[in-house]
Amino acid sequence: MIELIQNGGVTSPKGFIAGGTFAGLKTREQDTLDLGILLSDRQSSIAGTFTSNKVVSPSVTLSRDRSRQGIGRGVIANSGCANCCVGGQGLDDAKEMTALAARHVDCSEDDILVCSTGMIGVELPMALIRQHVSNIKLSKDGGSSFAKAIMTTDTRPKEVAVSIDIGGTKITIGGAAKGVGMIHPNMATMLGFLTTDASIDPDVLQKMLSKSVNVSFNMIDVDGDQSTNDSVLLIANGASESTLIELDSGDANEFNDALTYVCTELAKELVRDGEGAQRLIEVMVEGAKDEEDARKAARSVSSSNLVKAMVHGRDPNWGRIMMAIGKSSVMLEESRIDIYINDIHIVHEGVSIPFFKDAVISAMSAPEVKFRMNLNLGECSATAWSCDLTEEYVTFNSAYST
Repeated sequence: MIELIQNGGVTSPKGFIAGGTFAGLKTREQDTLDLGILLSDRQSSIAGTFTSNKVVSPSVTLSRDRSRQGIGRGVIANSGCANCCVGGQGLDDAKEMTALAARHVDCSEDDILVCSTGMIGVELPMALIRQHVSNIKLSKDGGSSFAKAIMTTDTRPKEVAVSIDIGGTKITIGGAAKGVGMIHPNMATMLGFLTTDASIDPDVLQKMLSKSVNVSFNMIDVDGDQSTNDSVLLIANGASESTLIELDSGDANEFNDALTYVCTELAKELVRDGEGAQRLIEVMVEGAKDEEDARKAARSVSSSNLVKAMVHGRDPNWGRIMMAIGKSSVMLEESRIDIYINDIHIVHEGVSIPFFKDAVISAMSAPEVKFRMNLNLGECSATAWSCDLTEEYVTFNSAYST
């Protein structure tokens, strides 16, 4: 049974500490933080998923390479600068950041990964980072400071933690994430950090993370643009002293369910806080011939700008949903498709059925708008999440660098 931990986050599992500070990478505002460290008190298993964008931040390059070792201690992260498209200096700066963090926490720099987020094409202000990294005070209560330090255009930090019982031992999984613009992950600007005190070998941990990311972070969309810096890291330190979780075991299934829950809750918070967003959109596709088709159809509808605009205007123009299903290239028969908006049945066997338009408009005024489509071809389903496209999004991103 998954139990939600009140005010939980990345330091909820045993053996994790974190902290953040203001280093001047972002414009100073009340409570602004822009540099943080997350650390395990011992050598730990590490897994990661990263952007598949062909333009990649050197911070991603370094973390991807080090995560392949499967072991480490933690990560240093900054906001305000993506460390991307800056030439060879970017990799030098990423390495120096890990060295600075390692010196501060007294471990090997090879045990520290690095994540950066913010403006592309701007070099990291290393003089500021050198000056302020020692100001990061790591503690068991520092998870929220770390979650704030990774924010860019987010309006609030995203944190969650849960506990489960495995073999009579309490296991905790915590997480923090950021990213409300340039969000269309395909690892898979989005960063996710996950921690657990479970005992799991690196290769098993990687398989579990990839599985959970595919049905959570990889199923969200804000604006259809994929970041150069997308990264999700999972650190397992074994501090709970639980028995080793083996792949394809009952314990592994329980752990994966809890991990997927944490990832999904964080992913939904990202789109709920999407730049300019007013409504969360949930898209469920049922009756697909296979899981891949269900995922493709759900993502096609959730990422459609016309569907997003339709939600913003509370316009029950179901033809846009049908269009988005059709362009997904999945197997379908138009005459079998059923469509529901917030459980109101509006399309049956591919054609409109009588419905009260005002009732649907009222339903679409809710903070969450749910679309359910049944292709009636099989037994597979998938869910994707996005947010409405508003004037505020356009205004904000028309002047992002000015």
